[in-house]
Amino acid sequence: MKKIIAFAGSNSKESINKKLAVYAANRVDQVEVQVLDLNDFPLPIYGIDEEKENGIPLNAKAFLEHLHSADGIVLSLAEHNGNFSTAFKNLFDWMSRIQKNFWNKVPMLLLSTSPGANGAKSVLGIAKNGFPHMGGNIVADFSLPTFNNNFLEDQLVDASLQEQLDAALLEFKKHL
Repeated sequence: MKKIIAFAGSNSKESINKKLAVYAANRVDQVEVQVLDLNDFPLPIYGIDEEKENGIPLNAKAFLEHLHSADGIVLSLAEHNGNFSTAFKNLFDWMSRIQKNFWNKVPMLLLSTSPGANGAKSVLGIAKNGFPHMGGNIVADFSLPTFNNNFLEDQLVDASLQEQLDAALLEFKKHL
């Protein structure tokens, strides 16, 4: 059975991006879904001095091992000031020190959401542009605007948005 890793680029305990990633991953049939939480992988802030003095943290290695065990990745990115959250960027930086192309060409469904009408499209664009340089194989993407209006009782309530997500999931499934 194929295995999907689902996680949010956020360390919020109430992450709306985690809710979206889990929802999307669980809509893919005939796969095993493993949900990761950045809070379970605490890391020191990346810096060359930190790396020289203490090496690569075990949690960065462990997270990367999870990614490399997957047949697919569902990642929903939180947007902080138009960019990655600090927690995600820090993990990203540590993993890139282990392996430059750490995404390992694994098929990826890239998602984003926010309370606002833009749906975190800025960070989605940054990831779509940058991840391929790090071995990212983004096969589909989807941005959910105004999360609190469109995602109620653990599901999408807007039929048009659900159709868009389903189309992205279908494309993702083709690449698993």
